[in-house]
Amino acid sequence: MKVGVIGTGAIARAHVLGYQAAGVEIGALCDVDPRTLADRQAAWNVATGYTDVAGLLADPEIAAVSICTPNSSHHPITLAAAAAGKHVLCEKPVSLDLAQAQEMIDACARHGVVLQVGHHLRSFVVADLAKRMIERGDIGSVTFARFRQAHDWGGARQPRGQFGSRQASGGGTLLDNGCHLFDLARYFGGDVAEVFARIATLKFDIEVEDTAVSSLSYRNGAIGQVEVAWTATGWHEAFWIWGTEGSIEFDNRVGANLLIHRHRSSASSDWADTDVSRHELKGAPAHSQHVANFLGAIRGERPVVCTGQDGLEAVRLVLASYESADSGAPVRLG
Repeated sequence: MKVGVIGTGAIARAHVLGYQAAGVEIGALCDVDPRTLADRQAAWNVATGYTDVAGLLADPEIAAVSICTPNSSHHPITLAAAAAGKHVLCEKPVSLDLAQAQEMIDACARHGVVLQVGHHLRSFVVADLAKRMIERGDIGSVTFARFRQAHDWGGARQPRGQFGSRQASGGGTLLDNGCHLFDLARYFGGDVAEVFARIATLKFDIEVEDTAVSSLSYRNGAIGQVEVAWTATGWHEAFWIWGTEGSIEFDNRVGANLLIHRHRSSASSDWADTDVSRHELKGAPAHSQHVANFLGAIRGERPVVCTGQDGLEAVRLVLASYESADSGAPVRLG
């Protein structure tokens, strides 16, 4: 199998490393900027490069593609890739339009190709264990789920590239970081019935929000919260899941691959003194594992870890949260 990578910005490097770790040859790169394309070919040791998507998709040796281009181009490139018979790993968000996202899902199904969305946190070794613990009932029924992803662009004075442009990106941190967390919220807690969001632009001179929070009401009665920002200091990624019989928590500032399980298996009734199980995990980086899961789905070795429908539902929550922030009222999901 040979794969192609369309778009060679920062996130493309994570895909390239994932394919290289899996021993899969990168047959070609594509970027509209010839100079950037040449630089990436040299850096990643890829002989073939295209400045047009059609050229790469016409290459009969390419069986699958990663789409790492700006958000607004995901839809047309995915349709073209599906028509060319290429399996698709599409970076998040799958699309900024629900109807277009459905067209992408339908096109890939019609042409018999895999569509996986780049919500890599599903493939994170800690999230994978958390999911299995929830499904086993280790914490009972989920009552509250809290998710956080925040950073400060490495101390930069402005967001990188076109992230501050509403037209180019479609949204700010609620879209960029939030779509990952909305997907993880569904992965752990199930379908969401209602959202209530607040957004603000507090640090950068940009057209989109740099700080946001969205409260969730799950269909099963649980509640949750998504917290995102470009106004943090450093990189912070965390989740806390509480249940009727225990809790699980992850915080990258406590341990990079550490999942803490608090429960009451012993007889102690002290308010603060609980049983604690610490799971220090090893595994590939989340992006690399997500690529490995994509390849496994192509080979029929496993289900798609994050489907086009999953990607669509994450965008639905993002859009509903923007609607809520604009109206100042909760928004019910159909």
